[in-house]
Formats: sequence, structure tokens, C-alpha cells
Amino acid sequence: MSPDTAASSTPPSGLAALEARLAEDLSLLELPAREWVIGKTHEGGEVLDVAVIGGGMAGLAAAAALKLLGVRARIFDRSPQGLEGPWATTARMETLRSPKQLTGPALGLPALTFRAWFEAQFGAQAWQALDKIDRLQWMEYLVWYRRVLALDVRNDHAIEAVTPRADGLVALSVRTHDTRFDVYARRVVLATGRDGLGGPGLPDFVEGLPRSRWAHSSDTYDYSTLAGKRVAVVGGGASAMDSAATALEAGAASVDLLVRRADFPRVNKGKGAGNPGLTHGHQALPDEWKWKIRHYINTVQVPPPRGSTLRVSRHANARFNLGCPVSSVESTANGLAIHTPKGIFAADFLVVSTGFKIDWTLRPEFAAFAPHIRTWASRYQPRGADDQDTELSDSPDLGAAFEFIEQVPGACPGLSNIHCFCYPATLSHGAVSGDIPAVSTGAKRLARGIAALLYEEDVEQHYAALEAYAEPELYGDEWQPAEAPAQYTVDQ
Repeated sequence: MSPDTAASSTPPSGLAALEARLAEDLSLLELPAREWVIGKTHEGGEVLDVAVIGGGMAGLAAAAALKLLGVRARIFDRSPQGLEGPWATTARMETLRSPKQLTGPALGLPALTFRAWFEAQFGAQAWQALDKIDRLQWMEYLVWYRRVLALDVRNDHAIEAVTPRADGLVALSVRTHDTRFDVYARRVVLATGRDGLGGPGLPDFVEGLPRSRWAHSSDTYDYSTLAGKRVAVVGGGASAMDSAATALEAGAASVDLLVRRADFPRVNKGKGAGNPGLTHGHQALPDEWKWKIRHYINTVQVPPPRGSTLRVSRHANARFNLGCPVSSVESTANGLAIHTPKGIFAADFLVVSTGFKIDWTLRPEFAAFAPHIRTWASRYQPRGADDQDTELSDSPDLGAAFEFIEQVPGACPGLSNIHCFCYPATLSHGAVSGDIPAVSTGAKRLARGIAALLYEEDVEQHYAALEAYAEPELYGDEWQPAEAPAQYTVDQ
């Protein structure tokens, strides 16, 4: 029997066996490290080493990486357990877009990968037969990841304000269903997702439209209400396809995709550029190369996945309208009149799949520090008109540990104690703060940076502990002093 045949016939071992394997691997690696950060209090209450805002994949990976280094992290997420991130709420694709073999947030531990989790339950043959990972199954895996690593996650905890302080602490105003309270932390990580520093990038033409007649593709919306309706979807990316397919499968009378471009991009350039050199080297590149790479990827754009596109085109009542940008939309007694260069489209409901933007006004919880953040607009000015890029200009200029930097030094003490581990970190650090391919690299970089900063802040106390350390290795009874040698002279 060949190794491949043996692997394909390997029966499932069950999650209990996998969890025992993971525990053994961690033990062999002496992980997690013992907790070492010097505890602090504020007004008699606990101060967290690190507070992580967001319990999705990036937040879990960040907290796990910190835990392995012996740093205590507590995650706060506004959603109920099992609904963190987009996977079981606003995401509408059938499967993940990333190739199944990517190891995601496993942090270099084979037993922590999705593949190990999948094969433990369904066997190696089922893995070989799998094309892409089911979206909801990925959410189940993340729930297991959280449990098996015993991560400290507080669900149904919304953060209403994040306030850096001059004393080195960051105050979090927390709201649950029935109470409000403050939490203090030495470091705060914003693992707030694709729209982590803003929200949907809404086009001007939706302004003034009745909110009952349109939605952004990232909204939590019941698509079953679109049964029998004429639907228009603005956009040609993955989320546009997912929204269109979901509407069609819900029984929409028709779906018109209104795509600005004359053709879909065919090649995912970002996928082609992915390699360990870029993953580890992006943050060290000169500014002009960072900008050039990210601007190029933004400009050529990412094509919608083939499967997502076929999911739409298999419906006879789906129409792909290319070279069809929307100029304006009117709300009429009979629905919506959507004006484009190719004519006026009639619809009952409009879905805008127009991406996200950095917009601090959409995140009032960050109001205390947002005006003080240095952005790339202050750091770098592209040379040509074709190189201008609002997304990149608005991106925060981050330090080595993903920390924010003050626009005016001294104007916002404590700002650097807040770390941006979400999509807007991409220009500074590369695509390591939210996407599946390199999230482990990003989480490790973040955790190592925070650990180093925490040690540096307390170095005097750690040095004092070094001096005070008195556990003996030798007790004095392990040897006998030798007698002095007899006097030696030249005559002898």
C-alpha cells in the first residue's frame, strides 16, 4: 500500500484523540509558557495584561499567540457565542474562498489546523475529496479552537469607548445586556475585522433612499424577504456574487448585477504574490514599494471566485450587466429607477456591494484617540496622479507591534498602547492581520511585539526579581576543596 493510499484510507480518530495529541504537542514544546507579566491593579481592581476587542478569527489567533508566550489576554465580543465574526451572520458564500490546505490560525501546531479537526471527525479520505471548506463548518472549527485552547472570551460584551491614558493604561467602557462597567488594560488589540476602523463604503446614490429599499452586502439582512422581487446588485466582486446568489436562491424574481467594469478581472494577483518572502518582508520594505504593491493589488482588483460566479449564472433570471456604473437612483411609487449609461433599470430592492472604508465617524467608540492617529497620508505622498489611493492614504501608520503612532508627539499619551490587528494594518504590515493565509504570522508578530513592550516597561522590576532570585543549584556538599599542593622548588 502506497503512503497516499494509506493516508486516504485513514479512519477518523475523533476529536478526543486529536485534543490529546494537541495537548501532548504543547507539552513537548513547553507551551503555553508560564505567566510572567507583573500584575497591576487600578483603584483596587484588576488590570488586564491585554484586552482584545473582537472574538473572530484574528482575535482568537492574537489571544492564542499571546497565551503561548505567557501573556494573559481577555477577548471581548459583542456577539453571542458562535456568532463572532462574519461566518454565521453576514457572510453568504457557500464555501471559503481560500484553498483548504492553508493552515490559518494554527500558529504552527499541526494538531490545531482545520485539516486535523476535519480528519479527526470525517477521515483522511473525506479530506482528499473536499474541494473548499464549508463556511459554517469553518465557524464550528473556530468554536473548537477557542475551546481547546481555553481562551478567555467574554461574549455579549460591547465596547462603547476606548480611552488611552497618560498612566499607561487603556480604559474600556463595556456594556452587557444589563450593566455597564469599566475595564482597564495595559494593552488593547483591535481585532475588529475588515471594517475595523470604519464601515461600509456607501456610494452617494443611496443617500436619501428609503432604508427599506436597499442594504449593503455586509448588513445583517433576511434575504427571504426578497422572494418575488426584482433585485439589483451593485458590484462585481465576491460579496456581490454571494448577495446575488443568495437573493436568487431565496426566490427573487430577477437579479441584475450592475458592474462598473467592462469585464471581470480574471487573475487574483494577490494569490500569485503570496510567499513567505512577502509575508515576512513586507513590513521592512521601503515605503514606495509597500505603496506600489498594495496599490497595484487594489487597482487590478480581485476576481470573484469561479464557484461563486457559477452559483449566480446557473439561474436563468440572473443578468450580468458589464460596463454599467450607476449614476443615480430614484425611489418611485413602483420601486427604484436605477440610472446607468446602458439605460434605466427597474428594481424593488437594491444591494450595494461596494466594500469598506476607513471612517472614524462610524466608530464612535474610538473617538477619544482617532483624531490623533498618524496615517500614511502624513508619512508618504505618491508621485503620480495614477498612484493616488484613498484607502492607502487613510490607513494608519503603525509601529513594529501594530501599535498606533501619534500624529503630534505627546498629544495623546498612551495611544501606542493600542494595537491595530485588523485589515487597515495591511499597508504597514502586509496581509497578515485578518486573512486566512498569513494570520498566524501576524498573530505571532503581534504577540512577540507586545511581550517585548510589556517586559521593557517593567524591566526594573524584572531586574529586581533577577537579583532577588535565590533558588540554589548547588548546596555546597557536592565537592570537597582540594588540599594545597606541597611546596615546590627548583631544586626538586
